[in-house]
Amino acid sequence: MDGIELEILWSNVISIVSEQARALQRVAFSPVVREAGDLANALFDKRARMVAQAVTGTPGHINSLGAAARNLLKAIPPETLKPGDVLITNDPWMSAGHFFDITVLTPIFRSGEIIGYCGSTIHHTDIGGYGVGSGARDIHEEGLWIPVLKLYEAGKPNETLHAVMRQNVRTPDALFGDLGAQVASGNIAAERLNAMCDRYGLADIEELADEIITRSETATREAISKLPSGTYTGESRFDVPSGEIITLRTAVTIDAEAGDITIDFAGSSGPSPIGINVVPAYTHAYATFAVRSTLNPELPNNYGSLSPIRVTAPDECIVNAKYPVPVNARHVVGMYVPFPILKALAHVTPKNVVAEGSGAVWTIQIQGRDRAGQPFTSSMFNYSGGMGARATKDGLSAICYPTGVAAVPTEVLEAAFPIEFTCKELELGSGGPGKYRGGDGQRIGYRMRTGSPWLLNAIPSRLTEGPEGLFGGGSGTPGHFAINGKAVSEARKIEMQPEDEVLMITPGGGGYGRAG
Repeated sequence: MDGIELEILWSNVISIVSEQARALQRVAFSPVVREAGDLANALFDKRARMVAQAVTGTPGHINSLGAAARNLLKAIPPETLKPGDVLITNDPWMSAGHFFDITVLTPIFRSGEIIGYCGSTIHHTDIGGYGVGSGARDIHEEGLWIPVLKLYEAGKPNETLHAVMRQNVRTPDALFGDLGAQVASGNIAAERLNAMCDRYGLADIEELADEIITRSETATREAISKLPSGTYTGESRFDVPSGEIITLRTAVTIDAEAGDITIDFAGSSGPSPIGINVVPAYTHAYATFAVRSTLNPELPNNYGSLSPIRVTAPDECIVNAKYPVPVNARHVVGMYVPFPILKALAHVTPKNVVAEGSGAVWTIQIQGRDRAGQPFTSSMFNYSGGMGARATKDGLSAICYPTGVAAVPTEVLEAAFPIEFTCKELELGSGGPGKYRGGDGQRIGYRMRTGSPWLLNAIPSRLTEGPEGLFGGGSGTPGHFAINGKAVSEARKIEMQPEDEVLMITPGGGGYGRAG
């Protein structure tokens, strides 16, 4: 396929997945999808290889979705699918790592044959069970577990599955509103792909997919081949709500001749009794993000560019969760996965890495009844700290790195729920010193306008261990979480009173290089 033809078709493919994502965000009920972009959309060929992703989305969702399509089609073989079928699961080991993230996969038919699939994964407001927090003791306390099933069969809803789901969640209208957005966005992608095939006289996208995936893999291997072969190590330590200190240790082995990278998490902390354990697909998602963003971030993110990167972890490891450990707050550890990898890569490509940042976003969920007695359950909303400094620039302040989600505006939250914010501002000077300073965290205060007790799920981290600087840069300031002025570190859901006020100060990022 010549370069001009490929570029034209590639721009069409990117337009299709980006329109799919925009449609999903416009229609979604949940603010965390609509406002924050906590989602992923991707197009797959008929062999379930991810060809392209939308420009909106998080690494944890996008790269997990790349594996999810293959997992769903192992459970329900392609030859059994019919036009109008839509597959669904939130199985943590098949998709994005916890029950809140539901994956929907739509087969795309042309002339009676499947030519590809379009998929989406989004964070849903509620899935029953414990809620967003980390306090469940095993996975069965965490919510409704949806195996791989057909959400729609030949265009008709699976009434049994719909009834089970509706009965097991607190806010069924929000759940089905967001599922409807996922299904609608998949239908749009299917229509647009068929229109592209009509426009350019294509019977399917196999030749195009082969070209894109082969070129992406070749370019990734070429980028790896420019690095010196060897094994390089990195380690990150951080505290979590239970007070545990978690260690993530990596050995990154570069085989320049083969163009391969292997990342091994041997020596990392073992499983946790609270819901912060990470399934392999989510670990792989953030590990590959760290490598891809360091080597050549301009390359398409797809099956080909991810293939040269292999991730391994011991069985008894916090980033290799085994049934039935709890996983609902898996992002608390999962979003730290890039940092030890970046420290290892700093030995071979120091100008392309960043110092440690605040890590996991601080996730908040509120539940209760408003003054009219109506129940509410918020989707999680996130607050970020400072990003680590870069080789030539200061770190960004109050930025969700590495996840990439946006903050839901306070005005939207105050309009949707009985919450009142008392402050939201940068915590100036919290970034670590250095030749380039780490980004600053932020200060957020809020209370509820319920008139009755309410429940708080809060998952702060780095309350005692600030992000480390790199190459002599100083550490960022740890975070602070307080209720009515008293410091709190809890892994459980907390019952709050109407007059209680919460204060959160997120950590600053580490500095890069010695100051002066």
